[in-house]
Amino acid sequence: MSPTIPAPDLDAETIVPADPDALREQVRRRYAAAAKAAETQTAPGCACGCGSPITSELYGTEESADVPALALAASLGCGNPIALAELRPGEVVLDLGSGGGIDVLLSARRVGPAGKAYGLDMTDEMLELARKNQRQAGLENVEFLKGHMEAIPLPNASVDVVISNCVVNLSPDKDAVLREAFRVLRPGGRLAISDIVLEAALPEPVRRQIELWSGCIAGALEKRSYRDKLVAAGFADPTIEVTRAFSSADLGEEGPRLLAALGVRPEEVDGKVMSAAVRARKPA
Repeated sequence: MSPTIPAPDLDAETIVPADPDALREQVRRRYAAAAKAAETQTAPGCACGCGSPITSELYGTEESADVPALALAASLGCGNPIALAELRPGEVVLDLGSGGGIDVLLSARRVGPAGKAYGLDMTDEMLELARKNQRQAGLENVEFLKGHMEAIPLPNASVDVVISNCVVNLSPDKDAVLREAFRVLRPGGRLAISDIVLEAALPEPVRRQIELWSGCIAGALEKRSYRDKLVAAGFADPTIEVTRAFSSADLGEEGPRLLAALGVRPEEVDGKVMSAAVRARKPA
């Protein structure tokens, strides 16, 4: 199923708000709808292009079998951070923007009873769904926290690995997110993020469109900017490895109509939007 992205009426309600709290509320509502859609298996509420090449075929058969069906249905990511993180038994993991909990549950199995997996999300509906999935999975080394990734409710140097799946791009303050990730990591800790990145800047109408921001595209950083922000936050050895490149056709059936309404030609977008594996470490 292709993502449902209606062509906008170009008024103030379709534009990315300048106020960070207003932007978070727009994103929160989108993901609340996505959580309800996952539980009812309906199309409305899709976020990050659910059902599109952006979110498809991210997990192997064994991983899919390890989590409840609802956790898989609510997966709105663009990669597989578990495959990047190289988790070890006994480690403590934090997933930023944990949604329905799929990456938290998979992490909890990897680190085992001696380890722990935290999930952080700002959306009540997603947290409710994630806790339901945790109960079904029967995992006790899991805790879901409510909060913003720009102000993580955990102590300094309290986790070994920070992961995230197509969520950092949604933040209105990505520098704060990376600083907070650095703060909560122990010395020698690892950052392993799947995210949407850009090869080059997108046209201004695309970057200002709220549907494309909450759909994980308009808020994405260019690769060089992402790397610079990692270094500024204190991380060492940052790498950004592109895993997939997308075109306007990957927006689904409404993609061309949306771009036409914005006065943007498909070739202005094609090849610029990519999913990537982002890795870095906190110096020991």
